[in-house]
Formats: sequence, structure tokens, C-alpha cells
Amino acid sequence: MKAFSKYMVLLVLLNTFYNYGQISPGDLTNAHAKFEGMSNCTLCHDLGNKVTNNKCLECHKDIQALIKQKKGYHISIEVKGKDCFQCHNEHHGRKFNMIHFDEKKFKHNLTGYKLEGKHAEVDCKKCHVSGFIADVNLKKRPQTFLGLDNKCASCHADYHQKTLSSNDCAKCHDTKKFKPAVNFDHNKADFKLKGKHLAVDCTKCHAKSTLNGKDFQKFNNLSFNDCKSCHNNPHSDKIKATCTQCHNEASFKVIKGVGKFNHNTTNFTLKGSHLKVDCFSCHAKTTNPKLVFQDKLGIDETNCVKCHEDKHSGKLGNDCTKCHNEIKFVSSKTLESFDHKTTDYPLVGRHQKVDCKQCHKTEKYTQAIDFSACKNCHTDYHKGEFIKNGLTPDCKQCHSLNQGFDNTLFTTEQHQKSKFPLEGAHGATPCFACHVSEKEKLWTFKNLGITCSECHQDQHKDLIQTKFYPNKKCTACHNSETWNAINFDHKLTKFPLEGKHLETDCRSCHFKLDTKNKITVQKFINLDMKCSGCHTDNHKNQFALNGVTDCTRCHTSKNWLPEKFDHNTTNFKLDGRHAQVACNLCHKAVNESKNLVSNYKIEKHQCIDCHR
Repeated sequence: MKAFSKYMVLLVLLNTFYNYGQISPGDLTNAHAKFEGMSNCTLCHDLGNKVTNNKCLECHKDIQALIKQKKGYHISIEVKGKDCFQCHNEHHGRKFNMIHFDEKKFKHNLTGYKLEGKHAEVDCKKCHVSGFIADVNLKKRPQTFLGLDNKCASCHADYHQKTLSSNDCAKCHDTKKFKPAVNFDHNKADFKLKGKHLAVDCTKCHAKSTLNGKDFQKFNNLSFNDCKSCHNNPHSDKIKATCTQCHNEASFKVIKGVGKFNHNTTNFTLKGSHLKVDCFSCHAKTTNPKLVFQDKLGIDETNCVKCHEDKHSGKLGNDCTKCHNEIKFVSSKTLESFDHKTTDYPLVGRHQKVDCKQCHKTEKYTQAIDFSACKNCHTDYHKGEFIKNGLTPDCKQCHSLNQGFDNTLFTTEQHQKSKFPLEGAHGATPCFACHVSEKEKLWTFKNLGITCSECHQDQHKDLIQTKFYPNKKCTACHNSETWNAINFDHKLTKFPLEGKHLETDCRSCHFKLDTKNKITVQKFINLDMKCSGCHTDNHKNQFALNGVTDCTRCHTSKNWLPEKFDHNTTNFKLDGRHAQVACNLCHKAVNESKNLVSNYKIEKHQCIDCHR
């Protein structure tokens, strides 16, 4: 019995192995060997279907991540759209290489990193090694092509040992050769090479040494603020200035200090024409750098005769700076240095600020000037307006040297003695409002006219009868205090003003104004003198006779109360209590055309018609 049982178990096992052998096409590679067995088939296969890309990428997440980021070889045109099994077959035995391609013909640019220069000559295995992979999990994978970085330092040692401000090696180097650094442009550095510096070997400035036990060459934090950082000072610090103020990179022996050397570092400050003089016009030439420019020490700036010939032979003293400056010897200084009081014409007021050349036209300032009258120097701005009997009055009658021509000494009191005394608002009007020509923008004082219309625009032209407006004389209604004060005597017209009419503004009857209070219509002739010509008939023609309502039958111009109305002249004489009753209790307001109108035409006068 026991022997039979053993036989049956052996038979079942043999049958199982036989069936698996019939289903599996072959052994998996070493990489997938752990997935052997019928129970693991669905890890890669869908039932009844081939191997799907989704199944592969569920395990190979690093490839999946690159595809999502659109990076690497698997998004290239050679791979995109293909199934994984088209390149990576399985079931060919444990030692089968699933990653099989011709390394010599492989197009590396499809990975996103094109091999150029020396990189194109390097064997794949030199770069694709675990030592260059930063990811810990990828490091463990033998012969993987994943995990490399594009940065140079991920594969190459940093020769500069992190002393440079940038880690981008490509800014200086290319892939053909590490030396020389063909991409480096010294003009983009803080120190640009010029002249002789262009021919100097790099190692002269960037010395080679060792750092941390490795070969090293310093390219950063070099001092170049002054030439003396690299070069010896042949002047032994006797010249306190930077070398570039006299020298340049073309040649140390060529000296060009004019306009560049800061002479203020010496005891003699250069000004004016001295700034343009060649250095060796004052200093002796010498080939000894320790003696150059040392021959004029201790000369005071005001001691001009030490270098220049005294044209005045000492008659005016040695201090030339009282009259002259460094700009030009024949150009005198301003009044701050020269005392004009020593002349026949002391300078006063505005004359003190005038440049000497404005009056002294000759270069030596020796020609005599006629200063007896202003017109001898100044042009007559008024173009002869004030000439009287052939004589032109002097400017000083109206102007002063202290205030200049923009101000006048002509007073209001003097104006009152003219043909046009200032009255009212004219006294507050600025002078230029009347005396500056609008066309020429010039001051003028003659033939201005003295009538209103000669200066002011006639607002009532052809609108007022001549008898009320003789010769366009504005003063018939207005005065010089203000335009709004009207003194016209309305009694001269056919409509004398009485009562409330005396208080009414002229505009209310004679002007029509728009919404901005501007005059649109003026009317002074043929105005309707009937009340209805201006006022609305609030009684709606209840009192009209022959189509005309005469308001004066009941009202006066004092107010609208019916002072002249006598109820006893109507068909209903007021007696007894009726005389004490308010009007509106009998004369009710009725709605007429959406307006309330008091009814004064009562047709029925029986008691019962009112009292019910």
C-alpha cells in the first residue's frame, strides 16, 4: 500500500513538470529568474495575450519615469511606438543578453546626449560604470546604461577644486581637448587683456602649484586693482598715482599723462589750459624713473612768474591770479578777483554779474567805453516810444541796476497823471494785461487807447439802441469797479422799473443762459412789456379779456398778492362771515392738464351749492 502511494505522488509530480515544460517556451534570463514558475506568468503576461508594455513599466519604473519626463533613448524615434519585447526578448536561457545592440553603430545622440570630440572615441564601458552613477539603486545594477549625469564633474575630476564661481566646464573647455581652454574669453573676465598683456603666457600670471596634494593653477581671486599687484614700482612710491594715469599696456616707456594723470595728488592742482600742456613742457625729461617729474617740487600755484614771463614787469605785483586765470592769460577773471571800483565806472547791481566780455569787446579789455548813457550799451527795447522832442530819456528813469529791466520804477501815482488814470478794478490789473502786445508779445506804452471798447470786447454790439449806448460808451451802464454793478436808469425806457422789478437781475429779462451759465441770447430791443411776456399765467386765462390777461387789474409789482382785486365787483359780493373766509375754501384747486389750478369762475352762488 505504501509503495502504491509513493508511486502516485511521483506520477503527479512528473505530470506537473511535463505540463510546465509543454507551456514555457524556455528559461528566463538571470535578471528575471526569480519569476520562474506557472504562478508568476501573469506578472509579465496578460491571459490569452502577449507581453504588454504596461507590465514591463510596472517593474522598470526608472524607464517609466524617463519616458514621462520625455528623456533618454526610449523616447527617441527608433524606440517610440515599439513594444518592449521587440528589443528585449525572454525565455532564451539564463545567460541570454536581453540588451543587445551594436555599440559601434549605436546613435548616442538619440539618448539626448550627443558624443562629440574625445567622447566619441571613448569606449562605452569607460563611462557606463557604477562609479559615475549617483543613484544608489542603479549603482547595484551590473552593466546598466542608466543613471549618468550630463555634467562634466560627474565623470571628470575638478582640476580647479571648486575655486571657480561657475561649475559649467563648457564655458571654458570643449570636448576635443582639455587644454587649451578654447571657449574662455578673457574679455568677459574682470580683467580684460590689452596690449602687451595679450602676448604674455598664462602661467606668468596664473602660476602652477599644488593644492590638497594635486596639481593646481589659480584663476580666481587674483589682485589686479593696481599694476603694482604684479609689477614692481620703479618710481619708489615718489609718484602717488595709479600707473594707468601715465602708462598703458602698449608700452611702459610711452607716457601719455595729459588728461589722465591726476595732478591733484601733487601740491600743484592743474586748471584750465594747464590741463592741456604736455608734461615735459614743464618737467625735464630723464630716463631715470626715480628722478622723473621730481624737478618742480615746492612751487606755489600762485607763483606764476616762476614759469611764465611777467608782461607787466612787476608793476602790478607778483600775484597774477588777481586778474588772470589758467583758462587764458588775456581773459580776466570775474569781479570776485578784479576790483572794478578802481576804474571810472564802479559796477553796481546787475552789472556785477555781467561777464566782462559783454562790455569789453576787445581781448585785452583796454578800449575805452562810453558809459554816459544806458543806450550806449543797451538796445532800446521800446523802439523809440518815449522819444520826445528828438530826445530819448535814459533807462534809469524807469529801471534800476538792482532790479533789472523786468521791474519798473514807474509808480501808480505817476500813472494817475497820465491820460488814463487808474480807477476801480484797473488799479488791481497787472501791467502786462494792457501793455503786452498779444501778437508780438512785446511791451508797448503808446497808442493804447483810453475808451473801454479799445481794450474790452463789445459784448452788446448792435444789440442796444444808440440813444442808450452813445459811442459805445460802456460807462452808460457799467463802472470800473466791477462789470456786475449796473447803474443804468431804466426810467429812460418805456418800461420804468418798480417794486420787485428793481431787485431783479438784468440777466433775468435780457439774457438767456445755457446749462453752464453762459449767455446764448441777448435782447434789449422790442421786449414785450406785458406781464405775460415774462410771467406764466397761473390762472390759465380765467381772467382774460378778448384773449388778453391784464395782471395789473389785481396785482402790483410789489408782490403777487391781489392787492387791487375787489370781490364786490364780482357776481358774488362778500358779506358777513364770507368776508372772513380764506379764498381757497371756496376757490378749490382743480387738476387741469396735470397741474393744479384754483377755480375762480364759480357759476353757482346758491347757499346749497357750497353748504351741504
